[in-house]
Amino acid sequence: MTNSVHTLSVPETLPRTWRLPSLVKRVLRFARRKPLGAIGGAIVLALLAMAIFADQVAPYPYAASIQGARMKPPSVQFWMGTDNLSRDIWSRVVYGARISVTVGFATVALATLMATVIGVSSAYLGGAYDIVVQRVVDAWMSFPALVVVLSLMAALGPGLPNLILALSILGAASASRVIRGAALSVIANPYVEAARAVGAGHLRIVLLYVLPNVMATIIILATIGLGTVILAESALSFLGFGIPPPYPSWGAMLSGSGRSFMYYAPWMALFPAGAISLAVFGFNMLGDALRDVLDPRLRGSGRSPAPL
Repeated sequence: MTNSVHTLSVPETLPRTWRLPSLVKRVLRFARRKPLGAIGGAIVLALLAMAIFADQVAPYPYAASIQGARMKPPSVQFWMGTDNLSRDIWSRVVYGARISVTVGFATVALATLMATVIGVSSAYLGGAYDIVVQRVVDAWMSFPALVVVLSLMAALGPGLPNLILALSILGAASASRVIRGAALSVIANPYVEAARAVGAGHLRIVLLYVLPNVMATIIILATIGLGTVILAESALSFLGFGIPPPYPSWGAMLSGSGRSFMYYAPWMALFPAGAISLAVFGFNMLGDALRDVLDPRLRGSGRSPAPL
């Protein structure tokens, strides 16, 4: 009886449990290909962390007046200085991030839902329904955006829910045009006609064939729309139609003490304005990078994406 010697082959690669997770690999690959998009993503993550953990990040309550600290310049104790009411500006900027993130994500979610329903239904049903819907959208978009949103806020009144509703109605019209165009190109494909030929229902076709193929467009619109909504909320707060005091909003910080004391205490306006600019920059850079990655017509072409 012969003894056979068994040799174990050493795998060339590490076991699956020791490999870098595929999600991390994709993130690192995305950062190498789109450095500006990675910077934008880092800004967005930092903004989300500030909004979620504002109570832990902010050293003082947003409405607390600190004794003997009126209009102090930036220092080790007060990173962004204090305002005319002795409130810590860094704490108010941190809590203002919560307002911006709440308004941004809630508005984009509601506007995207309305735009998807309008755009997909208009593209799929076509005919007289499509014509009527598009003429209504054209008429709505013909009015200046500022006039529309100010009229809506005057009719609805101040407050966070009304602000979200007004901005959602304003943004849904233009987004529905883009989603309708993407849905039309999907509906023209042969597999949609084949699904109709075998007797698939309208809802099944929309849910299984149309929506999954326009999801990339929806994600891109939502990401870029976040920066636009944050800027719009700040503008409305600056004009007095945003979140009522004493809760801090970046736009309200600019409109109130920031504008009044700009020459004597410029930090009261510079830091809220910088927060607005940084947030809009982060969402726009991330949205542009996602558009370049998710759009199959631009993937690997090295061309800049066309504006939506």
